[in-house]
Amino acid sequence: MAKRFVVPKIAVIVVLMFSPLTRAQVRRQPGALYDLDKKGEKSAPAPRRDLSGIWEPAKGANDAVQADGAKTVPSDGKPEHEPPYSPEGRKAFLANKPTFGFTQVPSALTNDPMPGCDPQGFPRIVLHNFRTSQILQTPDQVLILYEFNKKWRVIWTDGRELPKDPEQPGWATKDAPPAEPKWWGYSVGKWMDDYTFVAQSDGFHDGTWLDNAGRPHSDALRVRERYRRVDRDHLEMTITIDDPKMYTKPWVALEKLSLRLQSPHFDISEMECSPSETAKYNKFFANPAAGLDDK
Repeated sequence: MAKRFVVPKIAVIVVLMFSPLTRAQVRRQPGALYDLDKKGEKSAPAPRRDLSGIWEPAKGANDAVQADGAKTVPSDGKPEHEPPYSPEGRKAFLANKPTFGFTQVPSALTNDPMPGCDPQGFPRIVLHNFRTSQILQTPDQVLILYEFNKKWRVIWTDGRELPKDPEQPGWATKDAPPAEPKWWGYSVGKWMDDYTFVAQSDGFHDGTWLDNAGRPHSDALRVRERYRRVDRDHLEMTITIDDPKMYTKPWVALEKLSLRLQSPHFDISEMECSPSETAKYNKFFANPAAGLDDK
């Protein structure tokens, strides 16, 4: 059986992103349904308090793969696209060496933690290479399963609050042992009305980046997610960043990304980060391209 790995697929994505033909077309997941397939068709009303289902970016993967940074602020050197850095945040950003954006370096020289298969964490999973996801609901949780690297998150909906101690974000019960900060944070959520679900996350491990362009965050990061069920077939997702150490004010990183509901029989593809495939890529491509000898 053929296996699919992150490194070669990302290489293909990079090539396709800059192809004039690709920019004019929708990059499709096999078997997925997109808005252009149902152009002019009116959707049924949205179900109440229901995010469940398999979701795909409504306009295709090229609407959600954000290689050059968070969608609302691409790393292109334009002042209007800069997040509101604090002095510490700007220093941290310039110290990062991404392989995309206007501060990019050859991949062999990057200090991006993800190519070594460290967890990319949240919110980078939705600000970098967001693909198909599946949302499951229980009485106490919203579970989000992501295609990229086969990861998942838990958003608690049982009425608990975010932990007051940022060093102890993992309380499952009042007498649970303390937990270290998490790659994926600690999340709680609630319905604001019958069609709007809002989640707050904190307690993040500070060893990740926010996006592919090297935007930094600290252990003070708090992320707000807003999901709006527009109709039966569409869900809008907005991500807001609040990190008072790195940024002078909260900023919207992803605004109303439209997702389309897929068939319950849709088979989500596999995309795994493989250290052995990464080593091969570095040996045969990344190191030679940077003028480095592979040892």
